[in-house]
Amino acid sequence: MSQTTSLDILVLAAGKGTRMRSDLPKVLHPIGGKALVQHVVDTARSIGGQQILIIIGHGAEKVEACMAAPDVKFVLQAQQLGTGHAVQQALPKLRNDATVLILYGDVPLTRADTLQKLIAAVSDKQMGLLTVNMQDPTGYGRIIRNASGAVQAIVEHKDANDEQRKISEINTGIMAVKTRHLQQWLPQLQNNNSQGEYYLTDIIALAQQSGVSIHVEQPNAVEEVEGINNRQQQAALERFYQKQKANELMVVGVTLLDPARFDCRGNLQTGRDVVIDINCVFEGDVVLGDGVVIEPNCIIINSKIGSNTHIKAYSHVEDSVLAADCDIGPYARLRPGTQLADGVKIGNFVETKKAVIAKGSKVNHLSYIGDAIIGSDVNVGAGTITCNYDGVNKFKTEIGDNVFVGSNSALVAPLKIGSGSTIAAGSVITKDIESAELAIARGKQRNIQGWQRPTKK
Repeated sequence: MSQTTSLDILVLAAGKGTRMRSDLPKVLHPIGGKALVQHVVDTARSIGGQQILIIIGHGAEKVEACMAAPDVKFVLQAQQLGTGHAVQQALPKLRNDATVLILYGDVPLTRADTLQKLIAAVSDKQMGLLTVNMQDPTGYGRIIRNASGAVQAIVEHKDANDEQRKISEINTGIMAVKTRHLQQWLPQLQNNNSQGEYYLTDIIALAQQSGVSIHVEQPNAVEEVEGINNRQQQAALERFYQKQKANELMVVGVTLLDPARFDCRGNLQTGRDVVIDINCVFEGDVVLGDGVVIEPNCIIINSKIGSNTHIKAYSHVEDSVLAADCDIGPYARLRPGTQLADGVKIGNFVETKKAVIAKGSKVNHLSYIGDAIIGSDVNVGAGTITCNYDGVNKFKTEIGDNVFVGSNSALVAPLKIGSGSTIAAGSVITKDIESAELAIARGKQRNIQGWQRPTKK
């Protein structure tokens, strides 16, 4: 598209989506963790849409709340009387000198370069139309061409005769056209068809009558123009989307042990020699450094993983930052606010939250570390708990360098434990410990001879 082209983009998003059988408006259902209509708007931004208009109807308040942005305007289609009627509602907001690109909120995966070709074809004497050939075109409008191959009209499936229904080239609904042509043609639309609706597709015949030719483009893959009307179509398009993501990662050198069992629901950046095993899910913004290994069934959300860190099976990492050479899991849960320095070890069934842990420290087994600052080369024994919550407020535990915390210890915050100190196993620590001290806080043990174990009556 020329830098001087004025581009208005319409996104039709007023449909109910009855076959989704959901209270959520159809266009807000996700592909790759992002609403269908958000995919469309993101693409619209990427191709330089100066004005983005979303036509809303069913679930209008929910769509508007989800999609509100400085560069987005909303147009209400109070009655859903067809695609032509939808565009008529937006006509007063279109700029007179603009090229108008018409997209659909439930068609999420159309490529930017496909749309740019369509826009580039638009002139005062030509409009652009995106079509595709399908093995089974049932339900779609057919492209009617004359003997020389020029597009003459589009006939909806329900209005087509038997001969027209044999045509495999179908209308995607996506088109680019000058505003002034829409101003001329839209008022002429009629609803004398089986649906009683105003079809946008009827402007093709009106264009021919006005001496405006139809330039046709086709996508690289049919999935680019597939809409979502039910859960089966949603699932199929999700797998296509994930296959594309997997291929992009493998092109830059990532090892996916099974690309068919991989899910990216956000933005994933990877370094060299990254290995990702099966059934891993990445959400939000995730960065994996060089040499990162992620074992099966891990979930990584909005986190940065440093080079050569190894995340073992069934671990969850969310809103956390891990430095290089860390060893995590299996079955570890790193909750928001976790920050690990180089070489930190978080073992099996360990949970952290707002924990800042310095270089070389270890929390190996069955522990909870929350609202804590831990120094370097600390060993936290199995079953250790930072008691950070009194039912109302949270309190911090601070542990210095080279501390040894014995197994099954409870550290009752607020608490400061000095460098080089040792806590005996089974202790409940409620007072600060100075550097290099040994702290023992256990109940006195009594051994009772001759004690009889209770028996069932």
